[in-house]
Amino acid sequence: MVNEADESEGDAGVCGTILTALSWALIICTLPFSLCVCFKVVQEYERAVIFRLGRLMSGGAKGPGIFFILPCIDAYARVDLRTRTYDVPPQEVLTKDSVTVSVDAVVYYRVSNATVSVANVENAHHSTRLLAQTTLRNTLGMRPLHEILSDRDTISSSMQLTLDEATDAWGIKVERVEIKDVRLPVQLQRAMAAEAEAAREARAKVIAAEGEQKASRALREASEVIGDSPAALQLRYLQTLNTISAEKNSTIVFPLPIDLLTYFVKAQEAVSK
Repeated sequence: MVNEADESEGDAGVCGTILTALSWALIICTLPFSLCVCFKVVQEYERAVIFRLGRLMSGGAKGPGIFFILPCIDAYARVDLRTRTYDVPPQEVLTKDSVTVSVDAVVYYRVSNATVSVANVENAHHSTRLLAQTTLRNTLGMRPLHEILSDRDTISSSMQLTLDEATDAWGIKVERVEIKDVRLPVQLQRAMAAEAEAAREARAKVIAAEGEQKASRALREASEVIGDSPAALQLRYLQTLNTISAEKNSTIVFPLPIDLLTYFVKAQEAVSK
């Protein structure tokens, strides 16, 4: 078997040499018109991967600028190195706590190795996009809903690392992953809104109760101060009259001494005895 393999490689080498010589002869015979076919140009952001008789040529990808190919025996693939954006379509995901959500994301990637992206995978861009959809579903399926809503940055970083490791063998570099939107079912949105409203009402009642408690303590302290000084009660009474007269000018107030009321009360008690 080894001898047969060596013989086949030798035959291929002989045939390749003959075809290469014929190709050069064709170029020389058709000069200068053949130069239009032999010289190719790639842009600054592009690279050319050349195959000669079906085999990858040594030296890696060519470019940018001008490169030379032999007619009839050379074929080349043009690879764009610029960053591409892939808008992941909305994916229906079942979270860890059994909630169905619809999530879409954006993936930014580029070709880091032109030769590997052509030789190792049939369509590197299509494969990367399919893998991004699968990775999005798998990553979100292992997390509860509250983490998906609050820890988007952590989830995006985890997806970026996973995609970058998986696509390294394809010559693809995943630069960034961003989760765009998380859409919840309408019933779940209503339930969450009702829960949040109930929580706000509960906090409002607690705050009002605490205010009433502080006000009652302040009133108790004020009553103790007024009880120690009878003149303070009169001053408070006069202050109240001043406030009423300032706010409501149409109100007529007839001051009545408290001592007079006390006299009538004592007289009524004497008569009843």
